[in-house]
Formats: sequence, C-alpha cells, structure tokens
Amino acid sequence: MTQDLPARMLRLLSLLQTRRTWSGTELAERLGVTLRTIRRDIDRLRTLGYPVKGTTGTAGGYRLAAGAALPPLLLDDEEAVAVAVALRTATSGVAGIEETAVRALAKLEQVLPARLRHQVAAIQATTAPLPVPWSTGPTADPTVLATLAAACHDHETVTFTYRTGKGETGPRRAEPHSLVAATPVWYLVAYDTGLGEWRLFRADRLTDPAPTGHRVTPRALPAADAA
Repeated sequence: MTQDLPARMLRLLSLLQTRRTWSGTELAERLGVTLRTIRRDIDRLRTLGYPVKGTTGTAGGYRLAAGAALPPLLLDDEEAVAVAVALRTATSGVAGIEETAVRALAKLEQVLPARLRHQVAAIQATTAPLPVPWSTGPTADPTVLATLAAACHDHETVTFTYRTGKGETGPRRAEPHSLVAATPVWYLVAYDTGLGEWRLFRADRLTDPAPTGHRVTPRALPAADAA
C-alpha cells in the first residue's frame, strides 16, 4: 500500500464509509501501516471535520458517526451511477422523496464526470416507468428507513414504537433482517424478540427506531426471501 499521505487518507475514509465499524487492526492491515499511523490518520480526519468515533473492548473500533454537517462522501464510478439512477427514478412511498431526489441529483450531476453523466442519461432515456393503481398511499419517513436499513446491514437489534392496524401502540425490540418496498408501502422484516417470532412491520406505523449496539447472528428466514 502506498505511503502517500493524501492517498492513504482517502483510502481510510473510503473504508470507514463502507461499513459501520472497523477495528484498528483491520484498518492497519488494509492500509499496510501500523496502528500508531492509523490513530494519527483518524485524528487528521477528525481535524478535517469527519466525526470518527472510537470505542474500546472486544467489539471496539472506529466508525463514522452522525455529525453537525454532512462531510463529503467518496463514491466509485459504479456507486455514483447507482445513486444517480436511483435519484432519477425515485418513486412514491417515502415522504417528500420526489422533490428531495431532484435537489440531490442536481448536486450530484454537477460533479459527475462526462462519461458517467452519459451513462445515467442513457439509462433514464431507455427506461419507461409503469404506473400502477396502488402507487399512492401511506408514506414512510426517510430517516426511519435509513436507520432501519443500517440496522439490517449491521445485523443490529433495534427498538422502536409501533402502532398496529387496530391502533394499539407499544414498544418493540427486534432483530431486523430486510426492508421490502411493496409500492407504496415499506415493510420491515424482523424477528420480534419479545414475541419470539418473525413479524412484518409497516414502516409508516413505526416511530423512534434506535439501534441498541447489540449485534446478532442473522437468523434464517422462514421463507425463500424477504419479499
């Protein structure tokens, strides 16, 4: 691995953005440097405004946390195209997604290289959306979806408040597996630890999701896939 500082810092930032937590040893091995160098580079990122948090213990490590402002993100070509296409084809089911997607896409396309802008435009020009009669209905909070998606990815138990179809509201604790978009309704497929069974939770009835920091081994779904 190159010892060039700017290149190493960019590589370190890219690694921190790919998953929730990295141990210092893992980062040192990936970058081919010492733990001491990793600690110095983490301090440099913090000086630049990146909210990198460090924890100790067997499950300790470094992770990018939420900050007061959104720092720049590093995307490779495929990721940039994927994000741009998703923004161009943003559908219903998420509150305020259409207008927000347009603003985000405008910012992204300003910095896309010409070759990537061409790819995105080509996909958009050859894609025809199919309107469906059930395309309107309840919408989910994008912040809720983002929190649940991160918990699914990290296999992290979450707590939240849930309102049933009968209007009963109460706290839940679950091991999230997947999010399923059944336009326009979003569902969380999760194992409810309180009830001891798999459940489907509608995202629009779910509030205040919070990760617990407790990671679990993914359970086998009682079906071929989440959908």
